[in-house]
Amino acid sequence: MSRKNVIANRYEVIQHIGQGGMADVFLAIDTILNRQVAIKILRSDLSTDAVSILRFEREAQAATALAHPNIVEVYDVGDYKGHHYIVMEYVPGNTLKQVIRSRGPLLNEEAVDIMKQLTSAVAEAHSRGIIHRDIKPQNVIVKADGSVRILDFGIATAKGSMQLTQANNVMGSVHYLAPELAKGDSATPQSDIYALGIVLYEMLAGDVPFKADQAVQVALKHMRDPLPKLRSINPTVPQSIENIVSRATAKNPALRYRSCDEMFKDLSTCLRSERLNENPIQLEQTKTLNVKQKVQEPAKVQPVRQKEVKKENINKKEPKPNKKLTTLLIVMLVLVAIVAIFFSLVLADVIHLGEVMATVPDLEGKTMAEAKEICEESNLVIDTAGVQYLLTNDTEKGIIIAVEPDVGSELEPGSKVTVTVSSGIGVRAKDYTNYKITDAEEEISQEYPLLKITVIAEESDAEPGTIIRQEQLEPGVLFNPESAGQITLVYSEYATIEIPEDIMGKTLNEAIEELEAMGIVVRTSLRDITQMSQEEIDNLDIGVVVEVSPEPGTEYTQKEDNFVILYYY
Repeated sequence: MSRKNVIANRYEVIQHIGQGGMADVFLAIDTILNRQVAIKILRSDLSTDAVSILRFEREAQAATALAHPNIVEVYDVGDYKGHHYIVMEYVPGNTLKQVIRSRGPLLNEEAVDIMKQLTSAVAEAHSRGIIHRDIKPQNVIVKADGSVRILDFGIATAKGSMQLTQANNVMGSVHYLAPELAKGDSATPQSDIYALGIVLYEMLAGDVPFKADQAVQVALKHMRDPLPKLRSINPTVPQSIENIVSRATAKNPALRYRSCDEMFKDLSTCLRSERLNENPIQLEQTKTLNVKQKVQEPAKVQPVRQKEVKKENINKKEPKPNKKLTTLLIVMLVLVAIVAIFFSLVLADVIHLGEVMATVPDLEGKTMAEAKEICEESNLVIDTAGVQYLLTNDTEKGIIIAVEPDVGSELEPGSKVTVTVSSGIGVRAKDYTNYKITDAEEEISQEYPLLKITVIAEESDAEPGTIIRQEQLEPGVLFNPESAGQITLVYSEYATIEIPEDIMGKTLNEAIEELEAMGIVVRTSLRDITQMSQEEIDNLDIGVVVEVSPEPGTEYTQKEDNFVILYYY
């Protein structure tokens, strides 16, 4: 590749993969560590803007100060030929926004799992005194395994740092903007929590809660309008999750979660069976009434006049001994009967001595809702936080395909059962090794239009233009053709040849022989002489090269459909 595509003598730019409000993002190869990276480069028109440069530097500082599995890692920062850049971890996948647009509302378990990862990441940032200020699905990358990475700390603020504004406007995405920020107040951790609540709402509703033609109208809705009820849009959402959304998006910051850790703990239990139908939360502040309690004096106790107890006749007759014996015998017979009945019930397995074990039921082929009911009847609990999602060959989305422990296993009552759920019917990736790169690109584009193709040329002994390996989507791996994905095709690079400058004037046969010896495919074209005079025709050099396309001295790459044209009379 040309050296003009290498930054700082280290990062070889492959292709443009994204664009933001102030920077472009490129896929590149770190030639020293031989790994793919993403490079964010500040746009040239902003390279002299002090606020933009400060935002860019702040993003680098904020991200490098954080180490968390759900935050994109920053490797390097620098300035190359007047362009500020950040080198960061390349995370293949789609943004959460793209996932929501392609699939609509996510499964409750999936949305909770993603939100737990996000709250954990933002909690780490808050613990370092960093407020993100621009949390939105566009800034969250979802990998194929369901894990997420949060990025773009470009307008994050740290303790004691100045608040960034641009043209006196509040920065951040208005659809996720906390009411206090719309009023011009300073950002706090509760501002990020509000944005997380809106993101959770969007994952489960399939769209943002407030929309309008103008950004200011959306901001006003966040400040004034109550959040639309999530369960009225998606009835499958349990009340426990709607309560989390309501608390996170309270208009008053004081009524929101005190921290992301507190929100994470609530998310960790919201899918438990005992919480699914909990009462809707009431966030209105209640007034404390100072009621003076009257202290009642104890009533005076009046002395009780003791009545004279008349002496009873002490000469009453004693019960006869045989009557006492009869009563004792009856009691003993009743006790014997009770003991006999008890042991009969134990032998009949009606009464159990000791703790009764619960048996893992067969949940395969069931939905999550059906599985929860079956487990409740079996005195077991579905581990909703540990649900795994896998593409399958023939099982519809949302159906359980595996259970752990095995069906029939005995557990203590109340134990958790882990299930694996189908995330849809997938297609096995084809092996494109030894394909011609052009044929593979055409076939993939036609069969899987949502699959993004990245091509990389590499030196190899294989025939030029032949695919030597594929990455990201390896042969035989299941993938969902109805959602966006990525495949990288690495092919044996074509030879680059310089067309000889002395080819002009040579005989046609000499020129053809010379170029073909260099591996160049040659085509010839006879010039038209019908419009020439006889004198002009007599002066022509017949069978001699008079023109070459491409021109002599230029670099030429011999691909399957490329050729050099020799013109002659």
